[in-house]
Formats: sequence, C-alpha cells, structure tokens
Amino acid sequence: MSEVGTFTVEEGGIGVIAIDNPPVNALGIKTRRALDEGFRKFAADDSVKAIVLICGGRTFFAGADISEFGKPPQEPGLVDVFNIIENGGKPVVAAIHGTALGGGYELALICNYRIAVPSAMVGLPEVKLGLLPGAGGTQRLPRVVGPEAALDIITGGDPIPAKKALGLGMIDALAEEGKLREDAIAFARSLLAEGKPAVRVRDRNEKLEAVRDRTPALFDEYLAKNARSFRGFKAPHNIVRAIQASIETAPDFDKGMERERELFRELEPSIESQAQRYYFFAEREAAKIPDIGKDVATIPVKTAGVIGAGTMGGGITMNFLNAGIPVTLVEMTQEALDRGVGVIRRNYENTAKKGRMTQEQVEQRMALITPAIGLEALGQVDMIVEAVFEEIAIKQDVFGKLDKIAKQGAILASNTSYLDLDAIANATSRPEWVVGTHFFSPANVMRLLEVVRGAKTSKEVVKTAMEIGKKIGKVSVLSGNGFGFIANRIMTQRGKQADQLVLEGPTPQDIDQAIYNYGFAMGPFQMIDLVGLDVIGRGETERTIRGDLVKLDRLGQKKNGGFYDYDENRKATPSPVAAKVIADIAAFKGVENKGKLSAEDIVARLLYPVVNEGAKVLEEGIASRASDIDVAAILGYNWPVYTGGPMFWGDTVGLQKVVDGLKAQGIEPSKLLVEKAAKGESFTRG
Repeated sequence: MSEVGTFTVEEGGIGVIAIDNPPVNALGIKTRRALDEGFRKFAADDSVKAIVLICGGRTFFAGADISEFGKPPQEPGLVDVFNIIENGGKPVVAAIHGTALGGGYELALICNYRIAVPSAMVGLPEVKLGLLPGAGGTQRLPRVVGPEAALDIITGGDPIPAKKALGLGMIDALAEEGKLREDAIAFARSLLAEGKPAVRVRDRNEKLEAVRDRTPALFDEYLAKNARSFRGFKAPHNIVRAIQASIETAPDFDKGMERERELFRELEPSIESQAQRYYFFAEREAAKIPDIGKDVATIPVKTAGVIGAGTMGGGITMNFLNAGIPVTLVEMTQEALDRGVGVIRRNYENTAKKGRMTQEQVEQRMALITPAIGLEALGQVDMIVEAVFEEIAIKQDVFGKLDKIAKQGAILASNTSYLDLDAIANATSRPEWVVGTHFFSPANVMRLLEVVRGAKTSKEVVKTAMEIGKKIGKVSVLSGNGFGFIANRIMTQRGKQADQLVLEGPTPQDIDQAIYNYGFAMGPFQMIDLVGLDVIGRGETERTIRGDLVKLDRLGQKKNGGFYDYDENRKATPSPVAAKVIADIAAFKGVENKGKLSAEDIVARLLYPVVNEGAKVLEEGIASRASDIDVAAILGYNWPVYTGGPMFWGDTVGLQKVVDGLKAQGIEPSKLLVEKAAKGESFTRG
C-alpha cells in the first residue's frame, strides 16, 4: 500500500485511487509513486472496468512540488505517470474539489472525463508566472473547449468556477457539494452503462478541425486585438502560438507537444518570466513581518468606522462592505454624507449592470452602512479609518477628538499619504493603538495597502491591520514612518527628474513615450494632464511649469489642455503653448538646453533615482525587504510587473551601472547601493 494513496474497488467494477498528500497534494515523488502504483494495479485487474481519481484534504492536485526544484529527478517522472494514466485503456474520471490549477488541471485533462463540486475552481494560471502550461495544457484544452475559448482561458490565467467550467467544457459534470466520491463513482458507472469509450483528450480533434480553415488568421487577429493588454509580456504571445500549433500539427499530438516544449523553453529563462515568478513570491512574502510571529494575537474587528465620505472615504468604506464588515460612515454635513452614500450606491449599481453582482448583493452591502453626522457616532466601533484632508493640523484635531470618543481597544487608523504618523498618534493618549492604513486611489480598486507602523504602534495593532488588509482584498505591505512611506516616496523621484529633464531639451512627448515603451500605462506628463495640474501642483511655492500653465487656465484634460493640447475626443497632440512655457521656465532658471536624449537615457534618468530612493528606504528601515518595495511600486503605481519592480530591475540592469548613472546625473548614490555594487551583490537575486 502506498504511503499517500489508497486503492479500492467499488461495486460495478469502479476502482478508486484516493491520494492524500498534505497540504495540497503536490505532484512530488510520493504522489507520483502512489499514482504509478494505483494505475498499474488497476490496469492489471480485470475486475476494474473504470477508474475514479480523487484527492483527500482541501484540494485536488496542486502543481509541481517546489521542494524538488534544483534537485536530481526521481523516478517515476511526471511524464511517465501521465502516460500510464492516459494510455491505460480504461475510462478515468478526475474527481475535483478545491482547486485544479496548472499542473493539477493538466493532470485532469490527462483523464478521459472530469467531474467537480460547484465550489471547485479549475484553470491554467501559468501566464501569471511568465510561462505557459508545459505539460500539454496548450494542446489538450483546445481539444475540449475549442481553440477560441482556450485562448482566453490560458492567456487570462484566471481560475474558472466549476459551473462556468461545465458550460465551457472544461469539466463534464457537476457533483453535489460534499458528495464528490459517491457522485464520481456513479458518473463512472453511467459511462460503463452507456458504453462510452475511454477516448483520450489528445485524440479529440473535432474542435480543432472546425477552425482549421481560419488558421493562422484567427491567431494573428487575436494577438492584434489584445496587443495593448499583452504589451511587454512574452508569455501570452507564446501561448497563442502554442494553441495555434495544436491545430496546425493535428492529428499529430506529439508534434504539437514538441512545439509547446520549444515555446516553454523560450520563456523559462527570460527576464520577463524571472520577474513575474519573483513577484509571485514577493507578494506572499510581504505578509511576513520579521519581528511579529504567530504568538502575537490579533484584535477582533467586527465593525468599522470611516471618517470622510469623499472619494477616498467612500472607496475605503466599500472595501469593508465587500468583506461583510458593517461601517459607520461619518461626515460633518448631511449634504456631504448623502452625496457620499449616493456615490457608493451608484458604484455598486454600475457593477450590477455589468453582471458582476446581483441587485440583492447591492442591497446587502448598502444595508451595512450606518450614515452619521459627527464623530460621536464612532464610540463603539472596533476600527476607525480617518480619510480627511491631507493636512497635519486637521488630522491631529480629528485624532485628538477620537481619543475622547473611541472605546478602549479600538484601532485608530489614518489614511495619510505622506504625513508623519507619529505626529498624528501623539495627538492621542494611546499612540500604541494608532496605525497608518494608506489606501491608493481609487481605494475600492487598487490592491495595495501600505500599513504604516509608528514608533509606538503595538505589534497586535500592526498584525491586525495587515490581516484586515488581506480580509478586504488588499495586499498589505508594512512601512515604517517616513515622509511618503514607500511607494509615494520612491515614485516622487521619477516626477522630479521628469520636471528637470523637460527643461533640458527632451519634450514631454519624448519623455512620456520612453516611459510608456518601458512598460508604464502612461508617462508622467500624460498622468499630470489626466489627474489635473491644479491637483498635482497644489501647494507649490516656487515658479514651476505647472504653476505657469495653471495661471493660463491650462489644468489638463479637464480644461484647455495642459502639457498637451486635446481635441473633442481627448486625443493628445504636442502643445506650442506648453513648449513656450517650458522654454520660458528654462530661461528663468538658467537651464541649458542639452538637446535630445535616447529613450534608454531618458529611462535611466527617470528611474535610476527611484532605485536609489528604494535603497535609502531599505537603509533607513522603512521597508523590511527590497521585494516589499517592488510590490508597493507594482501595485501602487502600476510599475510593469514583467520588469519585477524597481529593485529587481536595478539588479537586472546592474547596480554598478545604476551607481555610475546616478553620479553622471549629479545624484549621490545611497551608501547601501554603493556597497552592494562594489561587492557585486544584488537586492533581490540570491
């Protein structure tokens, strides 16, 4: 008997192979040996007419066992096991619960049929790691769902709920929740009763033939249609070509597999894939706080309060509502309160119109809001998030009042973006209960939550804030207290450099195009025009390009143009007005025009200082890890994930090259950056 598998024969000649290899039934050596033993045993047993493959524990098979990476291979290999399952000649039913993702779903595709409970999820998420499914997923899935559906499923990479998967053909039947084993056995018996053969997925070519006459145009058009969302990523392109190969090589399945392997091997060593795999683990690592272990208790948060029903406060409120946490939403006037609640309702109803939630769910969420005038309504809530105007005196006044109103044991959180959390906490008599929760706008959409730890914030409060972030669907990154925390602080450097560089010769469009080509959704001047020059430039005291443009009533896209001119469709063109303002400011400041720069030099000029600031953030202990900085930049500023974030990117460029580039710009490199460069070390790679 196998260490992790049991093999039983049920009435009607149904063999059941049950694998239980905690925690996730990874396809490591123990699992492979159990599968090999079970399928060989039933292949030789004439009384077994069909086989059900099922897992114990919380899920169907996970993918490869990462503990085996880098170690000598042990037999049987995964390909050998797949061959035994696929070529046994008896119908095999994969019985799925939990998730069947990546290698787990590829194993399910090796089986002849698939049944799942309604709560199960299936899919091929390898694209999110910069890879493609490497065990036949790009060749088998098109055969069961059709090439067009397979394109969306594999290039999207999102898990598919069982009911939707049934409609797509990814599974063949639904089992009753909690009765997977019984229903899978019954399904196998029905196959035998109906005389259904053990047709291998690899031999099912009907759906491929249906689109053969549209190949390769179908795939060229798909790449063209998705050019924007695929920009910068290698994996989606290779996935499309692998699915194309499933048609072009059919019925020779093995030839299609050869093409899949070729395309996989192109991706695996690429910087893009390395970056995406690095980020996958970085996001998970961010939840770990070096000095806060499992022994530190969290504080129950069953109710929340939000101060401010504006854009940020409303978005923050929606996060709690989505998690089922009741919110007391406070404003100072009835008009502001009504407006804020109305915006929340409209947001939910727009989501419902798109079919992403039901009207009943809209009403359930809205019922969780208790609108209130005045801070006194917050006396009994477990956690209060302040989202008032970003001015220290206003925030200190609010926290001073909360200190007298909030119950003992309530967490007092500030949504400040830049300000000194300790100065805010010291307005109370309980600074250990004060924490920063910096949401990014729009707060109900952006996934980053910077949890800011003050000098006196207790470990319990920090841990609770991090876990609340996870509960409301955010990725929590811990920051120490310092101006701008992590993401805003490092990315401010990009803006400063853009403002200086545009005075030296490169145009706004030169700079924006270089940053766009690097991978950002838009360049710094496009972003300023979108947000509004009056918003970005608020509080400036010296003469600036933005300030002069605002005086000309050029506020960006919303009014008369900004750094660009716009037509009625908001299509941007270079602006002679902005060019003159830039030239005037350059003359006023005595900045010499140095002419054009290459795109590579523009990127270095704007982004090397971001790497440098990240090194300072590490040096000062504001961030615990370089990977936390990368997570904050990717989630907070949409830094292109296929570059890994500023610190990973700096490592791929070469830290000495970054140091030399900074010195050429007249910027003093951080001590930590210089030390690592001198030693040939990196921030993120080994």
